[in-house]
Amino acid sequence: MLKKIISFVETSELPTDIANFKVHAFTEEQSKKDHLAISFGDIGSNQAILSRIHSQCITGESFFSMRCDCRFQLTESLQQIAKNGSGVVFYLQQEGRGIGLSNKIRAYKLQDEGMDTVEANHQLGFHEDERNYEIVASMADYLNIESIDLMTNNPKKIIALKKMGLKINKRVPILSESNEHNKKYLNTKAKKLGHLL
Repeated sequence: MLKKIISFVETSELPTDIANFKVHAFTEEQSKKDHLAISFGDIGSNQAILSRIHSQCITGESFFSMRCDCRFQLTESLQQIAKNGSGVVFYLQQEGRGIGLSNKIRAYKLQDEGMDTVEANHQLGFHEDERNYEIVASMADYLNIESIDLMTNNPKKIIALKKMGLKINKRVPILSESNEHNKKYLNTKAKKLGHLL
């Protein structure tokens, strides 16, 4: 299954101000997109591994945008994994819930004009969430991970991962405080996308 969906590229050290992680690079065969697994400690055990499935967010993570909670969720996940002694973040190149960076900016413009994130995606011809988690199961299989404790507020993500054959041992909440710029975004997540906030 791994060879058909993704191919492993390389593993290297990733020292950060949180901890010294390892980063495993994969390339998706069909789209040629690159995805990462950022691990800490022993992740090849039979126990459930503390994990987060995280979609790339350049605006939040590189430019510190306050329109979303992505940067907080990524940082908090890495900190929790380091504190736990082991874990992995599956970092996916699925910007803007899978619509891509340019379309995400188009969606931002529609949100500036009053739409919420779901309405903006629909206006652009997309589903509210275009992401595919099939690659995560393949990455986990390569890393010998059979079961995870998933850091998420998104029940639909759990359902999608289970359909791909990945065992979810339990959900671990990862909550952030709202601000004036992301309050509507978080409300939409809760009301229209079913996130547990």
